[in-house]
Amino acid sequence: MVKNNLWQEFSKGLFKENPIFYIVLGLCPTLAITTSIENALGMSGAVIFVLTFSNVVISAIRKFVPEKIRIPCFIVIIASFVTITELLMQGYFPILVKHLGIFLPLIVVNCIIMGRAEAFAKNNKIIPSLLDGLGMGMGFSLAIILIAGIREFLGTGKILGRIVFRCFSPSFVFVLPPGALLTLGILIALFTRIKKR
Repeated sequence: MVKNNLWQEFSKGLFKENPIFYIVLGLCPTLAITTSIENALGMSGAVIFVLTFSNVVISAIRKFVPEKIRIPCFIVIIASFVTITELLMQGYFPILVKHLGIFLPLIVVNCIIMGRAEAFAKNNKIIPSLLDGLGMGMGFSLAIILIAGIREFLGTGKILGRIVFRCFSPSFVFVLPPGALLTLGILIALFTRIKKR
């Protein structure tokens, strides 16, 4: 019974409550950085790390934080993990940090992370909060990698910088903002239809 509940906490973010396709949160980085799979992988790692560890810390201190200052406390915790992430990425992946630009430090105010802190971590124990953070982070990651793969292929004819089909004629619009909106809209419609079935 407990294992089933823990599995549900983890798996809900992958499909049933996917933050991009069903809850429709975190769209700014989704639309901005999904021009290539490499960018999506970098943002995925950052979001999974920040979301998981901020959920754990918020859950651990939830009984000690006064209600009136809970949001500023959550922001300080999230900002601390974002700073750690940004410094590590600047040290090891400086080109990726340049590609992600302002969207890396903006993880601090990402709706998914604040939403999970407010809706889940502040009300639940550490292990469920850890699994919720991992599941939501992985759901976000799967969504943006899928969007990035589609946009990169249709916009450049390449996947991870390699030409996939020689006879394919790419449409540059898919690496522009309208292509992001078009791809996201079609995928949300598709996943909504699947969920209704």
